Amino acid sequence: MDIFNFIGGIFGYILWAAFYLVQNFGVAIIIFTIIIKLILFPFSVKQQKSMAANARFQKKQREIMERYGNDRVKANEEVQKLMQKENVSMTAGCLPMMAPMLVMLGVYYSVINPLTNTLHIASDKVAAALASLSALPGIGTTVNTQYGQISIVKYFDKLQGYLMNADGTALFTPEEAKSINEFGNGFNFLGWDLLASPNTSSFASLMWLIPVLCFVTSVASMFFMQKMNGTQMKGCMAAMIFVMPLFSAWIAYNVPGAVGFYWIASTVFGFGQSLLLNQFYSASIIEAKTEAQRVVLRKQQEAEVAFIENPDYVAPSQQNKKQNVVKAEKTNSKKQSKSKKSGNSSGSSYQGKKK
Repeated sequence: MDIFNFIGGIFGYILWAAFYLVQNFGVAIIIFTIIIKLILFPFSVKQQKSMAANARFQKKQREIMERYGNDRVKANEEVQKLMQKENVSMTAGCLPMMAPMLVMLGVYYSVINPLTNTLHIASDKVAAALASLSALPGIGTTVNTQYGQISIVKYFDKLQGYLMNADGTALFTPEEAKSINEFGNGFNFLGWDLLASPNTSSFASLMWLIPVLCFVTSVASMFFMQKMNGTQMKGCMAAMIFVMPLFSAWIAYNVPGAVGFYWIASTVFGFGQSLLLNQFYSASIIEAKTEAQRVVLRKQQEAEVAFIENPDYVAPSQQNKKQNVVKAEKTNSKKQSKSKKSGNSSGSSYQGKKK
């Protein structure tokens, strides 16, 4: 998991900077979420375009399925041709969807390892502190090694005197001790202890609301996004609207509240971002732009084709003019022929008049 600790260490700088400004980890997470959304904005634009293109593709796919009825082979062939024509990939939106999960894992490791990943205290000092903590009678047996750094932060004011080097000197410098104390005092947000986990908290603490809100906000966001983009999921894909939120809720139930709170904030801000992007990249707008691009491309292609004149070709307007000239010539020829015949007839029958 070193890669996630590395990511958590990078995100830890942002979290610590936000915390230093507001002195509250809940508000710091909100600021952190906004910053991450801005960083991942290009991925969000790509995901929105992919969803809009998928909605357009599904509309045409339904028309193909209705046209060919029970001929599934022909229908599948036409769908494959449509995918190539529309340049649609069923995995195009995977990376934008995976990015928030990677960020959440980074936040998770910055929260469960706050000393090394957020406060960036030397790992050897932290390891020595955890060893000292595990050796304390009555405490060492109850310390969760996975959340050992959280335990140090939560109870640092009581444990500071026991966290010593072998020569009896304090493990942490006065500056480090001050940072740990300030950090530990800033995890109370809206009555929640963001360092505590819902699965180990009492019902009265209302920590259970964090996984519930994770589920509700995720389902609502996915439902409204599908409705807004005109997409329809069927079969096992339709179940994903509940499976993924349930998975995130289960994670939020078993990890420190700060991780679940980040997921809630990320979902809410993500939905607001999607509403904004839909004003510029909705299915109807994408379709209109695509058709306009096709028209422009077709005109460019036609303009690039060299025109070769056919010597036998006569334009329709010229054809009509030529036909009129031919008709006029034929009419004049007939008139002249009749006139000559009439003249010859009168000359041969005239015999004069006797006086």
